Amino acid sequence: MNALSTKKEKRRMNTSLIWLGRVVVVMIGLALIGAVYERMAEAADAKAYPPPGQMVDVDGYRLHINCTGTGSPTVVIVAGLGDWSTSWGGVVQPEVAKTTRVCTYDRAGLGWSEANPLPSDAAQFARELHALLENANVQGPYVMVGHSLGGLIVRVFAHDYASEVDGVVLVDSMNPKQVTESLSNKLALFSSIEAAVARVGVGRLLVKLPAIAPSLPAGDEAYYPLLFRPQTFQTAANEYRELPASAAEAAAVTSFGDLPLIVLTARLNDTPGWPEWQNELLQLSSNSEHLFAENSGHVIQFDQPDAAVSAILKMVELVRQSRHE
Repeated sequence: MNALSTKKEKRRMNTSLIWLGRVVVVMIGLALIGAVYERMAEAADAKAYPPPGQMVDVDGYRLHINCTGTGSPTVVIVAGLGDWSTSWGGVVQPEVAKTTRVCTYDRAGLGWSEANPLPSDAAQFARELHALLENANVQGPYVMVGHSLGGLIVRVFAHDYASEVDGVVLVDSMNPKQVTESLSNKLALFSSIEAAVARVGVGRLLVKLPAIAPSLPAGDEAYYPLLFRPQTFQTAANEYRELPASAAEAAAVTSFGDLPLIVLTARLNDTPGWPEWQNELLQLSSNSEHLFAENSGHVIQFDQPDAAVSAILKMVELVRQSRHE
């Protein structure tokens, strides 16, 4: 290679490095702008969407719980993985509240609840929920309702605090047998990437696209502002990562005895093995019943909320009747 060719090659390399440097600077600038935008948006959302319930201190961090209605037993709804109270506050909670007291809440790091450094597994969630109910002066007896991952949490709660639980409703609940470590790790990684992207405000831009964020019922306006935060995605990643531990803890609970149990299954949930896994849940109690949401996928609270309401109210009535026998 002659001297002229060498000079041209160096010139091309220098030009490429200059452009690469410019691209890096622009990307860093956009990331900084996005991070500032995200912080400002979260602050604005906090003012626009205050918690509908009360913030309660639990071991140094505050959790959100929203109780409505009056009467006994108290229904406590435990949301699925990465989900919180708003999913149940649109239709299910108001309808159940016409008959008895019903509480929804947000696990640490989700919804309006503050994050904490503790493990994100079913045993910790059960302890956390019990402390929240005590500190909020929400007395039993309880009808525990668990959706998806919430079913694993309710399974542990009903075992650890059996004297305070009069009935259980599992709403398309996870079965411990369906959890695999490889899938949990993949989903945790994906949620961690979502958290990183959300930190620079990308989630708030995507939420404006109807295909990504379809419209929600009246009363659920806070859902997307709370969803597209880095804290929400990171909390979901933590819950995915701890799924094997949650499954093992729930699997250790093999029987509720004769505690009334309703298993509500989404008929349109096409996850391979789902019908068999749902049938197995009935074996947790000698006093169980299987109901179906005929026109619903996994998120029954959105797809067919009347089915969830009906199952919960049926359990409330069963508990009330048993008191008079």
